[in-house]
Amino acid sequence: MRFHSAADLAARFGLELSGNGLIEITGVAPLDRAGAGDLSFLSNGKYAGQLETTKAGVVVMRQADSGRLPAGATALFAKDPYSAFARISALFEPVAAFDAGIHPSAVVDPTAVIDPGAMIGPQVVIGARATVAAGARIGAQCYIGDDCHVGEDCELQARVTLWLRVRLGKRVRILPGAVLGAAGFGLAMDQGAWINVPQLGGVVIGDDCEIGANTTIDRGAMGDTVLGNDVRLDNQIQIAHNVQIGDHTAMAGCSAVAGSAVIGRYCLIGGNAGILGHLTVADRVTVTSKSLVTHSIREPGEYSSGTPLMENREWRKNAARFKQLDALARRLGQLVRSSGASGD
Repeated sequence: MRFHSAADLAARFGLELSGNGLIEITGVAPLDRAGAGDLSFLSNGKYAGQLETTKAGVVVMRQADSGRLPAGATALFAKDPYSAFARISALFEPVAAFDAGIHPSAVVDPTAVIDPGAMIGPQVVIGARATVAAGARIGAQCYIGDDCHVGEDCELQARVTLWLRVRLGKRVRILPGAVLGAAGFGLAMDQGAWINVPQLGGVVIGDDCEIGANTTIDRGAMGDTVLGNDVRLDNQIQIAHNVQIGDHTAMAGCSAVAGSAVIGRYCLIGGNAGILGHLTVADRVTVTSKSLVTHSIREPGEYSSGTPLMENREWRKNAARFKQLDALARRLGQLVRSSGASGD
């Protein structure tokens, strides 16, 4: 069992210790379920009341909240308790050891180049001219297609597909079921029937990115679909062809970006939000959950759309009135103009 003393954690992460530095921490847990060997945290004042009853051995928190901490309790003070907790909790995450080499059941094209320091798992298929760099870990039943590149220390968990012309930077982590490099949704109407527009580009993923389970990133039609460094995508996200996403942007589950949209750096896209194609979103924009971006956003800030949840009977009445807004606006305009003309 791994353990770290409170004093060791304070020194390692540059935090201020209050209380017993000899307490040994063997795990992490929420305030309301933590025990004497657990480290917990408080970053949201909504849960401050749990400080009074928590049994956590150590709490990571702001010094300003220390007044509610029981006498004799041990704390680590941080400017940002959540990020400090995230760094500390990584010490307790089990990391599976791996042995470099190619599993006997893997199928590797003779033109592929596999570094001796990479691990290729069971039933993996690797296509022509693909390359896998040192320290990469390719999980069971992954498919790495023609002309794909997996960078150093990447982790592809089970059943990940890199279909065609996908290039991963260093330390990219892809969760099970994700598909990168499939054909984008390019169609042209020709004499009453659809024909496919060839998708001749690829996908380029920067360093330190994470791509969630069952997320899909389409290859570009002519250029590439590009994610910058440290982009974080949740599960079940759709990124269409030729989209560009800037460094350090994060997107929550079930969000979607249509073709050729450009999203800036340090953006936050909420769950189930949508961004229409060929739009530009500036740096440091937050789009809240279930919003639909229908025009380019040129300035940083927080943006929302949609109607809030309400009782169904009230919503039906409001929806009926919504249909009348244009007529009501026209009538109001006429009244204003009439009032001005009469001198009232």
